[in-house]
Amino acid sequence: MYFDIRLWQLTAGLRLQMAGGILLGLLALAAGIARYVFLGQLLARVFDGAPHGDWIAPAAWVGAMVLLRALFDHLRTVQANRASAEVQQALRARLYDRIVALGPAWFANQRTGGVMLTVVDGVEQLQTFFGQYLPQVVIAAAAPFAIFAVIAFWDLPTALVFLVAALFALFGPMAVHMLDSRASLARTRSLNAFGEEFLDAVQGLPTLKSYGQGKAWGERLAARARKLSDNTFWVLSVSLLTRGISDLGVALGAALALTVGAWRVTAGDMSVEALLIVLMAGTEIFRPLRELRSVLHRGMLGQSAAASIHALMDAQAPTASPDTAPNAAGPTHLAPTIEFDAVAFSYSPQRAAHQGLSFRIAAGERVGIVGPSGAGKSTIVRLLLREFVPQSGTVRVGGHDVNGLATQTLLGHMALVSQDITLFHGTLDDNLRLGRPDATHEQVRAAARAANIDDFIMALPQGYATQVGERGLQLSGGQRQRVAIARALLRDAPILILDEALSSVDTENEALIQQALDRLMVGRTTLILAHRLASIIGADRCLVLDQGRVVEEGRHAVLMQQRGLYHRLMHEQAVGLAGAAPAPVEAQAASARRV
Repeated sequence: MYFDIRLWQLTAGLRLQMAGGILLGLLALAAGIARYVFLGQLLARVFDGAPHGDWIAPAAWVGAMVLLRALFDHLRTVQANRASAEVQQALRARLYDRIVALGPAWFANQRTGGVMLTVVDGVEQLQTFFGQYLPQVVIAAAAPFAIFAVIAFWDLPTALVFLVAALFALFGPMAVHMLDSRASLARTRSLNAFGEEFLDAVQGLPTLKSYGQGKAWGERLAARARKLSDNTFWVLSVSLLTRGISDLGVALGAALALTVGAWRVTAGDMSVEALLIVLMAGTEIFRPLRELRSVLHRGMLGQSAAASIHALMDAQAPTASPDTAPNAAGPTHLAPTIEFDAVAFSYSPQRAAHQGLSFRIAAGERVGIVGPSGAGKSTIVRLLLREFVPQSGTVRVGGHDVNGLATQTLLGHMALVSQDITLFHGTLDDNLRLGRPDATHEQVRAAARAANIDDFIMALPQGYATQVGERGLQLSGGQRQRVAIARALLRDAPILILDEALSSVDTENEALIQQALDRLMVGRTTLILAHRLASIIGADRCLVLDQGRVVEEGRHAVLMQQRGLYHRLMHEQAVGLAGAAPAPVEAQAASARRV
């Protein structure tokens, strides 16, 4: 019955409702005590041969107390479940907000299965803890003293026996649980490990089957499952031990109280009426303990699940941006300009991404960023979206430091089309409206037409109401890319970021997607991160990154003539493109700029 103070802190704002449930439980306890007092009086009069008229009053009171106790128990159950449900809802909201605040940078280093079990199963375990276990602990702790006060009025020695037995049954299991609380924590860790491995297996099932590793991974999962089973049985054994101690206290207490009461009646120190009242009211002292015993195991699991919840709430992304309140003071409209001023950023001391990176992108300008793998291209996007903060230097949008802007203001001015397109389970219409939830159907279709995806959608049996499946796997890569472009068109943000938007599409789809991208870039400040010449040939200028610095800058034709790093990166593609079409590369660039 160990109690985690941090769990209690999670109930802030809902404690009054929980207190109401506990009060109803104590009233039910009082009604139960009164029932046995009146029942004892009734039986004593029956044994004394009293006339029937003397039975009416105590019998009526017994019936009234039975009904009253049932009413209080019902109201307590309703109130406790309502309070626990609200605690769950508030806790899940806090955990979600915490994950959002930590951002993708933190989540990229976590096992998805473990985090999901924390948010779903971990919080679910707390329903019994907050709804039944915690109120029952309070009631069980108050019951021995309340009933002692009643029984002591009739016979003090017997009341003392009941009190000692009840305290032993209440606090005895606590010692066992405190000595072996690690068992529940070990089970929680095993459950998280199994969930992580299982989710990996489900998500990577095609890869496992293609490499013939399904059986090997199954054996790995079986080992995790056996460890979870062993830890679960250990937790159950601890639960049985604590229940055994509680049962021992209840049985010995009842037997000793009966022995003491009979001896005192025989000695003439106690009346038969008092003995009946004491013995029957004394049984009520153990009822809260028996009810606590029935939820003790779930309470232990709830406390162990709290460890992973605390870990998530305490998590800190070492390079994450500081939280900025959604309504923080600051501009609500930003000019579509981007500036990196002597930015230095490292993922770790051994992994420097940027070293004094500086450049500026004017409003409406299209700038391509190229460089070898590891040059820091993707880090530019993460710093712009404030997934990370630089160790030194400043990132500005519209002339303002991004770390001083409200999150919604900053992100509301940007639209991102990346190589890894995320589509959610739902309809095509739902996924398109992520860019603008309040858009009309005609606006959605206009964006889809501009992205060259409307004809495909309308050819589907259910059109825009077609379910795309989890992660949009029912669509091809090119179709998902065009849905993402339509989503960005619908968002209509002044700053557009294209992060390898053509890297994973085939030649057949490339022309359609490039046309859609050209429409998307019109009138927008555009940052193009790419390895493919087709993506950047029409840019107003290109920045060439190497080891976190801009080493070359200029238009495509000028950089090709310099025969530097840009030329080495693009030479083979330029030769292939020139051989495939009679128009020179420079003419293609001019044509692309006119689109």
